[in-house]
Amino acid sequence: QVQLVESGGGLVQAGGSLRLSCLVSGRTLGTYAMGWFRQAPGKEREFVAAISWSGTSRSTVDSVKGRFTISRDNAKNTMYLQMNSLKPEDTAVYYCAASTSLASLPIGVNIDYWGKGTLVTVSS
Repeated sequence: QVQLVESGGGLVQAGGSLRLSCLVSGRTLGTYAMGWFRQAPGKEREFVAAISWSGTSRSTVDSVKGRFTISRDNAKNTMYLQMNSLKPEDTAVYYCAASTSLASLPIGVNIDYWGKGTLVTVSS
C-alpha cells in the first residue's frame, strides 16, 4: 500500500522559512510526477508546485514564484518544498500528491496518491 506522509509544518513568523518533506512508502515513485497543494481555512484546495519524475521540469503557482522551491530525491523517495519569505496568506494545510501525468497536477485531476497534509501557520 502506497503512503505519502508530509512533515515539516509548524508555526513561523512572517518572513521566515520552512521546509516541507513528503516521504513515500510502499513503492518507489521514481516514474511519478509529484506536487504540492494547499488548502487555507474556508477556501478550496489549490495547486502550489509540481515536479517531473526526473526533477528536470518544475512549475509553481504565481503567488509563490521566487519564494518556494520544489525538489525531490528519488533515492530517498522524498519530495521537498522549501518555503522562504513566508506570508500570513501562506497559512494552510499543505498536501503532497503523486500522478503519472505532470500536466495533470496543476489542474488537480488524475491524482493517484494524496498525503494527509501538514499544517503551516504564518503569523504576522
